[in-house]
Amino acid sequence: MPMELTQSRIQKIWLPNDNRPALPRRSCGPQLANSPTVIVMVGLPARGKTYISKKLTRYLNWIGVPTKVFNVGEYRREAVKHYSSYDFFRPDNEEAMKVRRQCALAALRDVKLYLTEEAGQIAVFDATNTTRERRGMILNFAKENGFKVFFIESVCNDPTVVATNVMEVKLSSPDYRDCNSTDAMEDFMKRINCYQASYQPLDPDNYDRELSLIKVIDVGRRFLVNRVQDHIQSRIVYYLMNIHVQPRTIYLCRHGESEFNLKGKIGGDSGLSNRGKKFAVALNKFVEEQNLKDLKVWTSQLKRTIQTAEALQLPYEQWKALNEIDAGVCEEMTYEDIREQHPEEFALRDQDKYYYRYPSGESYQDLVQRLEPVIMELERQENVLVICHQAVMRCLLAYFLDKSADEMPYLKCPLHTVLKLTPVAYGCRVESISLNIEAVNTHRERPEEAKKGPNPLMRRNSVTPLASPEPTKKPRINSFEEHVAVSSALPGCVPQEVPTQLPGQPLLGKACLT
Repeated sequence: MPMELTQSRIQKIWLPNDNRPALPRRSCGPQLANSPTVIVMVGLPARGKTYISKKLTRYLNWIGVPTKVFNVGEYRREAVKHYSSYDFFRPDNEEAMKVRRQCALAALRDVKLYLTEEAGQIAVFDATNTTRERRGMILNFAKENGFKVFFIESVCNDPTVVATNVMEVKLSSPDYRDCNSTDAMEDFMKRINCYQASYQPLDPDNYDRELSLIKVIDVGRRFLVNRVQDHIQSRIVYYLMNIHVQPRTIYLCRHGESEFNLKGKIGGDSGLSNRGKKFAVALNKFVEEQNLKDLKVWTSQLKRTIQTAEALQLPYEQWKALNEIDAGVCEEMTYEDIREQHPEEFALRDQDKYYYRYPSGESYQDLVQRLEPVIMELERQENVLVICHQAVMRCLLAYFLDKSADEMPYLKCPLHTVLKLTPVAYGCRVESISLNIEAVNTHRERPEEAKKGPNPLMRRNSVTPLASPEPTKKPRINSFEEHVAVSSALPGCVPQEVPTQLPGQPLLGKACLT
């Protein structure tokens, strides 16, 4: 007999009308994988593994998949407080090899905790993992705990690229805090040689043919993909094939002040106010002063962004995906109108702004899904100016600045201000530039009631978390003598020679960019 359903007031989704308890949090979020996944980085030092780890984690958290990086180098720095030289990484340094193994085991212990008890869906195990013995240990650990495994190997033999990476990232590492750059460079190159001697690359044609993996060759010049098993692995592959490391600048701004902005109305398709038109002229002057090569300009399909772009006298591309959040029945209303005519909806949105969906409209969560193709194309491009809207700009900014879903709806994106984003090694530098044209303030602060903390919305079969939670930090390893105790905590972590075969699932096609 068909089950009675009840529509949730905040998300406007249909739920079974029964009293059955919700399942544990670990079956939560967009269910992109049937079981938690461990992403295992592989490659020599200074090949961009941590860059890929952090960037991929930022993307996955943004689309709603709780993900966390476990960098074994950080565990090693906690265990060995004072780094002396590359001798620590020599394969014949037995004492150091024990410490390095114990650090890997400690990281795996935290991976297990994150995926089984802390609502995580994906853990990124960021280490060199250059030997089959080490990768076998990880595969065995994953098999015993019911985790899927996906390998990402970064291969680069261009000495110029490697040297640049060492200079820009590695020399600022805590390992070389009190060392001059010349000595640090020499020591790190010797460290790479220590790994080179025992490096066993992934072999998808023979030994590793049953593994799910992608090899990123020469910073994205070539890719080799093997046995993609499920939806999330396919999305990871697609993302990695779209990113690049070339210097570029991304500019985000809202349209000029609109007639509806002056009236306090949300949504709609009004034109620019007089001050909005002045902003468009000022934006044109700003763009000329930047002297950017091959600048791409993107707008939404709404009048106010197109009017703003017209003043630039540059070609521009209209994206429907960049349209402002759909307020449904509340379109073209002021917040005072909504409070009077839809008091319950007004209160519900303040209660949980990210997940709240306007009746017949959208939520911020919907907007993130709509904007994913925009993010993919932004990652492919070089210099881009995006002229968009407040909610849209918040979502894009949250991606680049690694902001949680809880923070996203309250990011400040004022009118007549350009945000200049410059990708750097492990993040993004942001500069706010006001063009000195007055405009109304459309920002609404978070209500006091909402500041008490996120309250995930429970469903019978799932929970949609706000973001990957940061658990209370626990002690890791403080001395060499803890090696035996830590090893015994993970009895399944022993080498295996035969890779584990994972169950197959269909691939996902590329996201549509129209």
